[in-house]
Amino acid sequence: MGAGLELNGLRKNGTEFPVEISLSPLETTDGLLLSAAVRDVSDRKAAEERFRALLEAAPDAMVIVDDTGTIRLVNAQTESLFGYRREELLGHPVEILVPGRFRTHHTQHRDNYANNRQVRPMGAGLELNGLRKNGTEFPVEISLSPLETTDGLLLSAAVRDVSDRKAAEERINELAGLVESSQDAILAKTLDGEITYWNAAAQRLYGYVPSEVMGRHVSMLAPSEHQDEIDALLERLGTGERVEHFETLRLTRSGQLIDVDITLWPTRTADGTVVGACAIVRDIADRKRAEAELTALYEQQRHIALTLQRSLMGTPPAIPGLATASRYRPATQGAGVGGDWFDLIPLGAGRVGVLIGDVMGRGLEAAAVMGQLRSAAHALAKTGMQPRQLMQALDACVADLGVPDQLVTCCYLVIASDAGEVTICSAGHLPTLVATPGDGARPLPVPVNAPLGVGGVLYQQSSVVIPPGATLVLYTDGLIETPGSDIEDQLAKLTGTLSRLFTTGPDLEAAADHVLAALLPDPESHNDDVTLLLARLPAAPLASVTTGLPAVPESVPEGRAFLVKALTAWDCPGPADDARLLLSEVLTNAVQHAQGPLRLHVSRTTTELTVEVADRSPQLPQPRPAAEDAESGRGLLLVRALADDWGVRPTDEGKTTWFTLGL
Repeated sequence: MGAGLELNGLRKNGTEFPVEISLSPLETTDGLLLSAAVRDVSDRKAAEERFRALLEAAPDAMVIVDDTGTIRLVNAQTESLFGYRREELLGHPVEILVPGRFRTHHTQHRDNYANNRQVRPMGAGLELNGLRKNGTEFPVEISLSPLETTDGLLLSAAVRDVSDRKAAEERINELAGLVESSQDAILAKTLDGEITYWNAAAQRLYGYVPSEVMGRHVSMLAPSEHQDEIDALLERLGTGERVEHFETLRLTRSGQLIDVDITLWPTRTADGTVVGACAIVRDIADRKRAEAELTALYEQQRHIALTLQRSLMGTPPAIPGLATASRYRPATQGAGVGGDWFDLIPLGAGRVGVLIGDVMGRGLEAAAVMGQLRSAAHALAKTGMQPRQLMQALDACVADLGVPDQLVTCCYLVIASDAGEVTICSAGHLPTLVATPGDGARPLPVPVNAPLGVGGVLYQQSSVVIPPGATLVLYTDGLIETPGSDIEDQLAKLTGTLSRLFTTGPDLEAAADHVLAALLPDPESHNDDVTLLLARLPAAPLASVTTGLPAVPESVPEGRAFLVKALTAWDCPGPADDARLLLSEVLTNAVQHAQGPLRLHVSRTTTELTVEVADRSPQLPQPRPAAEDAESGRGLLLVRALADDWGVRPTDEGKTTWFTLGL
């Protein structure tokens, strides 16, 4: 029966059906007869077809071998996995799918299995390899099942390529090794806070061995005052949030508090469900100590630098009648020092010089240049020179410093309170603003000049009359040049802020604080030093008179008479004698040594009388000792001795000599 021939029978109705036929000879008296046993195998054939269909549908490569190890059936997955066509496998020993070095052992294993005949599930502990037609090997898992058939024992082998899984396992093992050998403490926990993993570095950091912490709540690692943060962190992790570089305190087994940096992230299942968390904990005690030392060193150096800068800037004197408020904010980065400075210079005769400047650059180099220029500017201003002349001289000073590409912006104003006049010269500096109560804020009209250090520039100045009580606002670029902001927008913001402040005459100190708060909302974060100066013009003199005189001797008594008349009208008899004597000396000097016409100006405030004589000679008088028998040469010595203050200032027309007396 079933001797390999595919046979069919034919029924009376014409239908065919598969059969197996067994033939046997019979010797009879009638001769040789042939006996044929015919079996309908339709059901068996149908079952075989169903088996083949199942075989083809299997997700794994299926190989069916007989008890001799000969391959009887394979599916399409076997062809794809091993690279053979089906006809190249059928009838061949299964060992062609096994690497050569394993074939002898494989035959023994197959024979042992045939005797044992137990189902072996996939991945039952054996490390197996398959061999493709092209000679490459790959790791496999094999599930074996015995099949009892009428033809004898068959062996079904389901073969699965586990290359990807093996690679993943190797990667996992590699990562596990890295985690275990990490110098940072690494631990895992459930969302309930139960510790599920504890590496060697965690043991070194906290002092607990794994058996002492596994299964316990992670709050055991936090001091009592930090228990609440454990629940807060677990809650954040439960929502899927990652927590980066959380700095806090933790508690070791010995009870020691340690500074740590913790990074936590949620762990998820394949479908994304958060089931736990991992934490990397780093001891930052050394870093904290280093940071504290660096901070102390930085603060020390910054204090030294700022002290140096303040010593270079000096402390501007209080000017009687001139209310001021100033603010200086060093940069919050680096040493903090820079090239900003300002100065108030009493010039006498009711005049005050106001100076502000900014050396380009930062650090001690800029501060050193600033100190030199401030000293030079102060000395030059005390000579009474005009703003444009002072800028011309400072430009030469910058050139003499020998610093390549050194530029300085600067603005110098001279305030003459009796006339309410401000004379101003700007060397590339930001606009000076004037804020008048009830009239808002506006920039002063100033000729455009190049910064100091360009060289070869003829500086221009301008004069403008400002009402008494108006406030001049001077500042450096750190106030309005902020990252991410347009300088024009910031200047408009400053002007608007001042206009709102000066609807009335505000307190200058409060106004300065308000301006800084509006323009620098974050006082701890600005890259440049900032200088702000508010100067309110003094009230006009209570009275003043002016007359012109020719440069002739008769002008001396005429001038004295003019002075006496004014003092009588003002009811100021106190200084009359000294005033007449000093005016005689000044007028006599002007008549003898200068050119006319002369101008006599007398003014008074509540505390001071000022007398000024202007002439057309640029020659400045110099006090000098007089010989004992000399009949002249003592005039200026007398002025210096009797006057509360005196001086000479150059003008475009010549010069003005002045003196003051207290009332």
